Amino acid sequence: MSSFPDYYELLGVSHTASIDEIRTAYKKESLRTHPDRLVNGTAAEKKAATERFQAVADAYYVLSDGSRRKEYDSLYSTRRPRDRTAQPDASANFFSAFANMFGSKTEGAANPTGATAGDRPDADHVFASVFEEVERHAPWWAWFGAVCGAGLGFIIANVPGLMVGGYAGNRLGAIRDAKGKSVAAVFAQLGGSQKAEILRTLAAKVLGAAASGM
Repeated sequence: MSSFPDYYELLGVSHTASIDEIRTAYKKESLRTHPDRLVNGTAAEKKAATERFQAVADAYYVLSDGSRRKEYDSLYSTRRPRDRTAQPDASANFFSAFANMFGSKTEGAANPTGATAGDRPDADHVFASVFEEVERHAPWWAWFGAVCGAGLGFIIANVPGLMVGGYAGNRLGAIRDAKGKSVAAVFAQLGGSQKAEILRTLAAKVLGAAASGM
């Protein structure tokens, strides 16, 4: 019998975790494991990170929905502790056998995970939800433009240049924000090094917020 994925262990949450706790855990783990952070990683490292990132998305997809979680818990209770594992390959095997249990309940209904009956969730589609709070609380490109402009301005003219460059970058970024493109869509179009830097920044914010809340 193949190993059974322990999604609670994979996300580091208890079996009584609330939806908010599961979402917070997902944000932390997805930012830690996102393969785009490995700009200079080897092919093997990127492959392992991609598999882990997908397994984390699988865990969130199953545990964040009441009915899917109930079905999963029923299966979980039939497995011995030694048969459960947080290894990514177990999640792939699990979806091969049980994905039909987790299809969309209503044909044509909105499905933010990108999954349909019989499929695993699209990990990148699921990850887009991590940007929701950023999108609600602050203009993405205005921030990004301010940081880039400030850095360039400091190189050219030290502190005065930093202030002028930051302001100019903020204004240019605000123009981009006004076009209405989603944060997730903009992120997907960035280069590898830009993605890695943004992921590191987001991880620091998310992990810092989690630590301060303990």
